[in-house]
Amino acid sequence: MKKENIISAAILGIALVICGFALRSGIISVSDSHRQVSVKGLAEKEVKADKVTWPLIYKEIGNDPTALYGQLAAKNASIVAFLKQGGITDAEISINPPSVEDRQADSYSNETVSYRYKATSVITVTSSDIDKVRQLMTQQTELLKQGIPIVIAEYGDNAVSYDFTSLNEVKPALVEEATKNARTTAEKFAADSQSKLGKILQAHQGQIEIEDRDATTPYIKNVRVVVSMDYQLKD
Repeated sequence: MKKENIISAAILGIALVICGFALRSGIISVSDSHRQVSVKGLAEKEVKADKVTWPLIYKEIGNDPTALYGQLAAKNASIVAFLKQGGITDAEISINPPSVEDRQADSYSNETVSYRYKATSVITVTSSDIDKVRQLMTQQTELLKQGIPIVIAEYGDNAVSYDFTSLNEVKPALVEEATKNARTTAEKFAADSQSKLGKILQAHQGQIEIEDRDATTPYIKNVRVVVSMDYQLKD
């Protein structure tokens, strides 16, 4: 019985030694795997929008549908003539079907309406010539002189919008700059920690954001990209 206890103790001792080596090896491995630094790099660039969508909206009222549509056709023709005189081509002009509201049919009270029909017409200009369109926007008073007050929509589908569609042309340089900025930060961290920067362990490019530079110049865009980089640290 005593001999069996000695053997059991010996086996247990060997097992503990093996586990100790395994545990020690595991701790070193975990420590090595965490010898890394995670950094982010940012790059930004201001660009000019290369596409503008300008809806010209006006409203018309009347009691006779036939006469109302005639007035809409005449005013649409005046707007198109104004646009073409300013250098806008047929391909850049889109005339939407008018939206007509029957105010009498939609009334839920006995209130008498002065005009039964109210029509909304939208003519949309879509162009890559931002300066040309912006110049025409400043001349809308010419339409007002002809009895066509253009409604300005600040929000929604009928608001003027500026877009930047040439992202692929600036993206490579932006990503390169962001990557360089990330590496510069990592190198500074490595130097401060008395380490050397090793290879890239992982890299991730965030979503590229395109936003207005500010509220007063929506035709100037700010393109922004952030990259995340994991670098190995070495002694």
